[in-house]
Amino acid sequence: ELNFSPHHPLEPPSATLRTPIYHPSVDLEGRVCQPLTTHVHWEPTTRAVQVLQDLLLQLDSPDPQRVLRPDVARELQERPEEFRRRAEEHTRLHAELRPD
Repeated sequence: ELNFSPHHPLEPPSATLRTPIYHPSVDLEGRVCQPLTTHVHWEPTTRAVQVLQDLLLQLDSPDPQRVLRPDVARELQERPEEFRRRAEEHTRLHAELRPD
């Protein structure tokens, strides 16, 4: 979910994942560590599609500099097989089937 402030594009949107995800850059409330959408890095010319592309890249390739859950990041680095197993189990428990 992308939420846009009434002051957009001068203020960045915020991304929240509504489906729980086991990921070092996503906290238990679904907030995402996405520097692109912080006031420090935000540019009013940034488009929503760029925010989504950055989010997808972050989800596909976790960045050790973008961490909200240090325990999960440590597990990913030190025990990647365990991380993948837990992530797959989390997905089975929480993900919704995609429509055909």
